[in-house]
This record gives sequence, structure tokens and C-alpha cells, in this order.
Amino acid sequence: MTKKSGLFNIDFDLEGIEIIPQKSNAKVNHSKKVEDALCIILQQMQTSGYRTRTMKDYETIVLNFQKVTNIEYVDEVKTETIYEWLESMQVTNQTKLTRLKALKSFLSKCYNNGWYNSKFWQTINVKVDKKVKKGAKPNDIQVLLSLIDSSTFIGLRDATAILTMYKTGIRINTLGLLEEHHVDFENKQLVLDGSILKNHQLLKLPIDEQLIGLYKILIKQNRKIRAYYKESNTSVFISNVGTTLNTKSTNNAISKQLTKYSKKFGLENMNPHAIRRAYAKNLLNKGASIALISKALGHQSLDTTTLYLDLDVEEVAKDLREYL
Repeated sequence: MTKKSGLFNIDFDLEGIEIIPQKSNAKVNHSKKVEDALCIILQQMQTSGYRTRTMKDYETIVLNFQKVTNIEYVDEVKTETIYEWLESMQVTNQTKLTRLKALKSFLSKCYNNGWYNSKFWQTINVKVDKKVKKGAKPNDIQVLLSLIDSSTFIGLRDATAILTMYKTGIRINTLGLLEEHHVDFENKQLVLDGSILKNHQLLKLPIDEQLIGLYKILIKQNRKIRAYYKESNTSVFISNVGTTLNTKSTNNAISKQLTKYSKKFGLENMNPHAIRRAYAKNLLNKGASIALISKALGHQSLDTTTLYLDLDVEEVAKDLREYL
């Protein structure tokens, strides 16, 4: 094919010309910046009712991942990038696994927003030898309750908190977020909305007359203290000056008190998680199925529930014999 220039009458053979694309200094248009993706996902999480602490953990972990790997866009995240991040940590495998789960969750949310075509991170894992942690002994819990001076406000609050954890199995974080409207006195139950639970699902837990009576006394004392210090919260468990409790388990006033009591009275394995496990084991001993216990604890996996139950080898053999 030829084309003539109108002025000079020159032939051009267009079919013989090789077209070479021009190099451009323009930056490749990536899908989404990590900071922008994180901002959008945190907004989505807030709308869905995620806890502030959970969202803060997401933010910290994702920003740390970005800093260590020096990535800018979400589509720069590769399998090797994640392994690079994991290898940079000077922490236990359990901590690595916890952080990896948060990053995977973030990436899955990126996938749901259409920023990835596949979930390539699903095969990445960190091996952890899971040790069964023992629950508190029921007798030790009874001893502790008998030694606490319930005639004082702090003693009354602590005894009620310990019984609440032992008889309902709620987490220490949930305990700190418990408000008066969560206590259904008429139907004798705690009605926990998803905003204060780790799995964000509504949960109703029965309570007995002993807890009902303690809640009524405690709430009455709470109102007097709040009025005196001019505080306006409706929390069931408050400080001695009427303020709400820190919901982080390590800084929670109830956790600190349990540590104090353990040392003072020589009680081992007396902490919020051990009391929660004691609740699970107590349900099992009374004939509750693992599925029911898992639901009561708010677990998403039966494997997690199994770890809570601390089943002895001889105990398993004895129970299995009943099914022969």
C-alpha cells in the first residue's frame, strides 16, 4: 500500500514500516493506594459495627506491613511480600499468626471491594503448637468469692464481675462494655448486642437469681457514685469514681484486681480467660454439647472451643466408653 505526498509526489510504503511504541515516563496506574484502601475498609468496618479496638488493630498491622515491605499500592502485595513481612518480626509464632490473620482479613476485604482477582494469601500460614490452657478450678473461684470483702464497693463490683464471667462465660472486654440495658431482669438474661461482642452477633445468656440480686445492688450503688462524681455513663461495672473501665484485658481494672487477689490469697490460674474456660468446662460436665458451648462462648470455630475444654486423656477414654 502506498500513499503520495500531494506536494512532492513521494511514495511511502506503509506496510513496510515497523511501528515502535513511544516510551513514556508516566507512572503505571495501580489499582488502589494502601492508605486509601485502609481508609475505605475502616469506614466499612465502622458502619458494620466493628469495635474501635479491632479497627485500631487493623490500622496498626496494615501500616506496619506497608512500612516493612515498602509497598504503595494494594496490587503490589504478593505472596513473597507477606513472607518478607513475617520474617522481619522478632516475635513468637503465635503473635505472627495473630497479625497474619488480621492482614488476611484486610486483604479479603480488599478482594470484596474488587481490588484483587484472587485470594492468593489463603495458602499462607504460620505453624503454631497449640497448647491447651487450663481453666480456673471451681473450688478456687468459690474460695476467692468467700475472701473478697463484698461490704465495700470495689469488693461488691469485683465479686459480681467474677460471678458474671463464671456463670455466663463473657470476655473481660465485653464485661467492661456491659451496660444496664443489657440486663433483662424480667426474663433473667443478658441481651448482648453485636457491638460489644467479638463476633458481632446478638447473644442471649441466662442468669440466675444470685446474679439478678447482685446486679440490682451494684446498679443502685453505681448511681450514687455517678451522681456524686457527676458522671453520666450507664455501665454496670465502673471505677470507684464513677468512670467506665478500660476495655482492654491487660489494663482492665477487674483483671488487675484478679492478679492482686491471686497473689494475696495464693490462688493459681485465676484470670479472666481461666474463668471463661472454667465456665465452658462446667457446661460440658453438665452435659452440654460442644456446639452449644461454642455458641455460648461466641466462637466461630469448634476447634477453638475444644481448646477451652481441657479434656484429660483418661477423661476422654472414660466418656467414650459410654458410646461403645
